[in-house]
Amino acid sequence: MSDHNIPIKIEAIDISKEFIDDKKKVLALDHLNLQMKAGDFNVIVGPSGCGKSTFLYMLAGFEKPTTGQVILNGEEVTKPGPDRGIVFQEYALFPWRTVIGNVIFGLERAGVNNKEAQETAQYYIDLVGLTGFEKAYPHTLSGGMKQRVAIARALAYHPDVLLMDEPFGSLDAQTRKIMQRELTHLWMEIGIAEEQKTLVFVTHSVIEAVYLADRIFVMTDRPGKVKGIVDIDLPRPRDYDSPEYLEKRSQVLQLLEEEVQKSISHKD
Repeated sequence: MSDHNIPIKIEAIDISKEFIDDKKKVLALDHLNLQMKAGDFNVIVGPSGCGKSTFLYMLAGFEKPTTGQVILNGEEVTKPGPDRGIVFQEYALFPWRTVIGNVIFGLERAGVNNKEAQETAQYYIDLVGLTGFEKAYPHTLSGGMKQRVAIARALAYHPDVLLMDEPFGSLDAQTRKIMQRELTHLWMEIGIAEEQKTLVFVTHSVIEAVYLADRIFVMTDRPGKVKGIVDIDLPRPRDYDSPEYLEKRSQVLQLLEEEVQKSISHKD
């Protein structure tokens, strides 16, 4: 399928979002427009407070735009749904449930019979490398292991779109690199791309964005809108030190640093 024939999966149409902060209106997003294609690994980067996570939560159905529309598969998003899975920065695991208990949760809520739910949960536990930890509780797991559980839980009910809000942001640098490689492995080898899942990943890290993405959306300083789009047409797995990788990283950094400078000057 040529790039021109790939359908638009996600669309933001003239989205603005206002919050009330200390009795004052704060404009988080201002006429945000973007399109994301089916099957792409999309990454959103931008200065702190530019509305990256706000847009992700709108796509999840947790937040509503003040004006404008979020469109998924040609329909306006008005509430959460099983066609979207989400992974948060802080894991959001149930501490009273085991690994398999956490992964199976969405399947239970969807009314999947116990045998099928157990088999599906086990498949995704194996997929993220946690075989043998099915009966472990979250407090006994490392940060990287907890995030693997969260990813397995999000994938287990076969969502069409996977949303990830800085999922590796609270991990140490080495674990973060390992998780980037593992997510790339899932994307390449285990069939996420072949199933035409679309991924939207929010991060502060340009290094992470260029390592993972098919396409990077760089946001302006608040109020957020799309400043620029960088296509990352590099083969996977990627080499953090290759000239091609460094060139793409430089492109993204240049766009981002202009906005960071604006943010600093506004505060001065």
